Amino acid sequence: MSKYTFLFVLLALFSSCKDMDKNTEAEDQMKDEPTLEGAWELVSFLNYDSDGVADTINSTNDYKQMKMYSKSKIMWSRLRTGDSLDWFGVGDYTFKDGVLTEVLDYGSKAMNNRIKDNSRFQFEIEITDSTFTQIEVDSLGNRIYAENYKRIE
Repeated sequence: MSKYTFLFVLLALFSSCKDMDKNTEAEDQMKDEPTLEGAWELVSFLNYDSDGVADTINSTNDYKQMKMYSKSKIMWSRLRTGDSLDWFGVGDYTFKDGVLTEVLDYGSKAMNNRIKDNSRFQFEIEITDSTFTQIEVDSLGNRIYAENYKRIE
């Protein structure tokens, strides 16, 4: 074997080891990112105006909401004791680059009326291991409304 062939083989081995290290680092970073998988309970709502947060409304025993996420599925339910309507929805979701997109397949009778017109709901999202906030924005990118959740499982 010539010394150039030996150097080429050595360089190729060294390069492949570096690529393996990069892949392992990228996989480790992905594991460290918070995930939506699990069960979440609504803590509060935020309403926005042109100056920022205008109003915070805490969840109560008369108004509860939960969301449950698997790897690709979403299911949520809402209890409003003063409302005779049931509220729930089931569908798929994606979460990427700070954007949560939920595409609902079906829901309660009241929700199915909304799904007929639009089954896709998109939100900005801020997430930690134990909390997340989904933020609805208008067509100009202005924040309108947000829901704050805490992880319960």
